[in-house]
Amino acid sequence: MIKLCIKYAFDTECNSHSSIVPKYYQHFTALVFAVKEINENPHILPNLTLGFNIYDSHNNARKTYYATMLLLSALERFIPNYIKNNQKNLIAVIGGLDAHISFNMANLLNNYKIPQLIYGSIPLMNDETTGHSFYQMVPREALQYTGILSLLLYFKWTWIGVFIMDDENGERFSQTVLPLFSQKGVCYAFIKRVPLFTDPSQINQVVEHGEEIYNEVMHSTTNVVLFYGESKSTVFLRWIPYFAENPPCLPKAMVWITTAQMELTSQVFQRNWETEIFHGVLSFTIHSNDFPKFKSFVERRNPFSTKGDGFIRDFWKQAFGCVFPDADMADVEENICTGEEKLESLPAPFFEMNMNGHSYSIYNAVYAVAHALHDMSSSRLKHRAMESKMEHQNQQLWQLHHFLRSVSFNNNAGDTVSFDQNGEIVAGFDVINWIVFPNQSFHRVKVGRVDPNQVFTINADAITWYSGFNQTQPLSLCNERCHPGFRKKVKDGEPFCCYDCIPCPEGKISDQEDMNDCNKCSEEEYPNTNRDMCLPKEISFLSFEETLGNILVCFVLSFSLVTALVLWTFLKHHSTPIVKANNRDLTYTLLIALLFCFLCALLFIGKPEKVTCLLRQTTFGIIFSVAVSCVLAKTITVVLAFMATKPGSKMRKWVGKRTTTSIVASSSLIQAAVCTVWLGFSPPFPDVDTHSLTKEVVLECNEGSVTMFYCVLGYMGFLAIVSFTVAFLARKLPDSFNEAKFITFSMLVFCSVWLSFIPSYLSTKGKYMVAVEIFSILASSAGLLCCIFAPKCYIIVLRPELNNREHLIRNKA
Repeated sequence: MIKLCIKYAFDTECNSHSSIVPKYYQHFTALVFAVKEINENPHILPNLTLGFNIYDSHNNARKTYYATMLLLSALERFIPNYIKNNQKNLIAVIGGLDAHISFNMANLLNNYKIPQLIYGSIPLMNDETTGHSFYQMVPREALQYTGILSLLLYFKWTWIGVFIMDDENGERFSQTVLPLFSQKGVCYAFIKRVPLFTDPSQINQVVEHGEEIYNEVMHSTTNVVLFYGESKSTVFLRWIPYFAENPPCLPKAMVWITTAQMELTSQVFQRNWETEIFHGVLSFTIHSNDFPKFKSFVERRNPFSTKGDGFIRDFWKQAFGCVFPDADMADVEENICTGEEKLESLPAPFFEMNMNGHSYSIYNAVYAVAHALHDMSSSRLKHRAMESKMEHQNQQLWQLHHFLRSVSFNNNAGDTVSFDQNGEIVAGFDVINWIVFPNQSFHRVKVGRVDPNQVFTINADAITWYSGFNQTQPLSLCNERCHPGFRKKVKDGEPFCCYDCIPCPEGKISDQEDMNDCNKCSEEEYPNTNRDMCLPKEISFLSFEETLGNILVCFVLSFSLVTALVLWTFLKHHSTPIVKANNRDLTYTLLIALLFCFLCALLFIGKPEKVTCLLRQTTFGIIFSVAVSCVLAKTITVVLAFMATKPGSKMRKWVGKRTTTSIVASSSLIQAAVCTVWLGFSPPFPDVDTHSLTKEVVLECNEGSVTMFYCVLGYMGFLAIVSFTVAFLARKLPDSFNEAKFITFSMLVFCSVWLSFIPSYLSTKGKYMVAVEIFSILASSAGLLCCIFAPKCYIIVLRPELNNREHLIRNKA
């Protein structure tokens, strides 16, 4: 059988026993467990046996380089660049835990093309290190950043504090990741750099810096702190309650978010320290699964029965606070290590029976190397080389990279292990909620996940919050959210997530919290009173069913009936002197025109349609022009009749039907021509007005051409002014021959109505514009009817004795 060797770089805090981190022993145990499983599995490397060596980096660059050189040299002998093949067959190196350890190792391993599988923090790459080929057992960090941002946005935590380690990785996080969070609406109450604690001599510096950090946390208004740290950063987190004036004093209720690089660890001297600060922590961890066999494997480990484990005695002493009996020692006052101690009795910061994320990555790394080696040994082209007991090891190591990149398998927990084109494991992150009990027992609850395809899921109901929040979801805002109906206004000199809330301006709404700007409703909607939602506008037009429409229809029918009665009266008494004296035919024409004037008002009531819109203004303009031209003709007839009575007057030939017909026809045809041009080039059409009224959509007839509309009104006004002027000048003619006084007064009423119409029409909106025009039509028509025909009807109906020729001649002026 051929024995192959996997080297593992084991990181300890320092040489001081008080600074040892017992939790790291689980990493070693996971390595041993994986190698043991592979060697007992006949389906993986059936003719090969895996072995391993473990070296301590001492968290020191010089010693890391030295340990790496030992990996490449003969056992127990430091001979650089010399490999004695019959003593060890090195195929891969796993490590290290922290980025700077992995980087220092890679500087040497890359020269020998030895695969390096990193299970901790990823080294910061630059132009000088781009040639290093790592295999990352940790998912790409960008995926973790996506998960953290999604978590903050899910709970709307936009006001947070940040702790970063005072090293290159912390600087990278500060320069590249935090600005991306800011672009998504997250801002920072504080950003504090945490000093690296690698030696007990630095304790005074840590305490001094820690007091400043403690005060920053206590006086901050944020309830959430993101801690971007390394593997030992939780050691510093345990210090925080002891930075208070009266330690241990926990800061206010706080949600801590930790990154996957951080483990729940403690140093030996922190054995009995307060652990409540860990309660409710939300930790992003490397995805892992439980192995029941691993727990059984760990339970069987004992310093007296486990062979070949050079770490177990030191771990046992530090973890349980006991000493092993020594023949050279007389009386031992400390607790004696009996081997009966139970690992499951240790607090979680010291040791856990289930694999954590880093241990799971080590386990998968060992299996990845084994499967890659198995694939390579199964290859027909490599078979002969494998049988030659690794005589050409450098060539084999170079070839192993190809199989590692393409390796893909399911581990014993059912998870698929494979690498992408960048040598990063295709996996996600779990979101773990830490629950700590007063007896330092510890429980992890998986409450979320970030999948490799960046899908973030979270079960908020499963989260146990820090006790100070009374199990209600914490808020972390610079100020209260702006409620619907308000918008944000950034405060000068403050971070962008600190703002005032101001009401939305008129006509706009905000239907969500914390909106940067208010939005306009659609044209068919309007804001409610609170300006937090849009309501549908009501359809509005002057209908026959509503009260105003009913009233106007009643007036139209009433005036039409009166006009018809007047016309009937004149027709019935067509042979009487008073009817004959007032130009019978012209009177009939005027009454019929007035009747249609009243009736055309009905075209303005009801839902606007294409036909009614075409007929409304044109019909009104032509009929009113006929009526006014009749009045003008009557006035001119009175003047001509008076002038024709003078002896030798030449005006006598102008008196008669031809003149009146010509006046009425020509005046009406001009208006008809204007309306024809209007209909030909820019006719009225049904339209929707969504702007004039806030709460209504007005159905109206768009005039098409406003200029043509006012031309029609202007021409009608011109005829009225001419009639008024002629009648005013003829008002002193003898009463028996003219109606000048009545016509003057009727034209005065007519002009007054239409002069008042223009400002009234322009100042009203919606259906009331239509009502104003109808009122003007009815009022002006009624003025003509009453002023001209009321006196005559009075004589015809009530004083028939005055309706005779003698009376008219007797009253001649």
